[in-house]
Amino acid sequence: MKPTVMIVDDSIFMRKILHGILVEQGYLVIAEAASGIEAMKNLHTNHPDVILLDIILPDSNGLDLLVEMVAVYPKSKVVVCSSIGQPLIIQKTLDLGASAFIQKPFTPESIAEVLQKLRD
Repeated sequence: MKPTVMIVDDSIFMRKILHGILVEQGYLVIAEAASGIEAMKNLHTNHPDVILLDIILPDSNGLDLLVEMVAVYPKSKVVVCSSIGQPLIIQKTLDLGASAFIQKPFTPESIAEVLQKLRD
C-alpha cells in the first residue's frame, strides 16, 4: 500500500506542484487543504501518513496548526514546507513536533530526500 499524504497550502499552484512530485515518489495524495479549518477536517477523516504543511495560511498560523495536528493525530509525520526559512523558525517547527522542514523554493530532489528519510 502506498503511503498517504495531505497537502496543506493556500496556493493552488504549490499544491499542484507538490501533488505531482509526491505521486512521482510513490505517494497517494488523499487530501488537499487551502486553510487550517479544511486541514483539520481532512485530518479527522483521512488520517494521512504524512502532512506537508505551510506556515502562512489565510485562517491559521501554521505553527499553531502544527501543534494541534501533532496532538490530535500523532501518527502522522508533519513536514513544514515554507518560504519562512530563518534558522529560529526551522528550529521552532522541529521543537513543536515537525518531522522535517523543507525550504521554499524547493526542488523535486529535496522533497524526495526528505520523504526517503521519513520512510527509513
